[in-house]
Amino acid sequence: MKQNTNLKVGVFLTLLLFFITNINASTNRYILNDDGLIDQRASEKIYEIGNELEIKTGVNVYVHLQNSYKINEELPMKKKFEIIKTHEQNTIKQLQEPYVLITMELELPHINLTTSDDLKEIIDEDDILDDYIIPVVASKDKNKLLSKVSAALLNGYAQIADVIAESKNIKLESSIGSGGKTASTVWRVFMYFIIVTGLVAYTVAVLRAKKR
Repeated sequence: MKQNTNLKVGVFLTLLLFFITNINASTNRYILNDDGLIDQRASEKIYEIGNELEIKTGVNVYVHLQNSYKINEELPMKKKFEIIKTHEQNTIKQLQEPYVLITMELELPHINLTTSDDLKEIIDEDDILDDYIIPVVASKDKNKLLSKVSAALLNGYAQIADVIAESKNIKLESSIGSGGKTASTVWRVFMYFIIVTGLVAYTVAVLRAKKR
């Protein structure tokens, strides 16, 4: 009877944790859309950074990730980008200034960064994209695309927040120090996690094989 009670409590706590986690994911107002593609840990850190930045500076940094805009493949590239631009403009209409918006579509693929007019002098769009986001997504390694997408978006997001905070002489407690560009803390953490997970899985497999 005691074992059954413990089992029920365990199941209840597991379901409760799952419920709370999904509530947190669904209420991340800084991720406008992600099609379920952003890693939960990255999502939580984006919320932490975004919330602190908004409280201290009034600036909102948003992410809009789309797996596919379902654009006709037969259309010329120019027309495809016009359609994507329309999607981006429709998203921007819903935002309150001042803002920064990172948009990414995986099928083409397409990555863009847009800021409100008052932040154009502060945010170097090319620097963020070319040094903090695109190289991580385009890196040639064995990691899955979705892992790299999560790492790249978090990396770029953190750098944007740091730049805005620095411009206002503010220090973010949630900062992850993404100043190392493509070799940043974020990317290293993801890489180390993948390596350690692989080693653990390999060790478990070897031990099971020996027991047989």
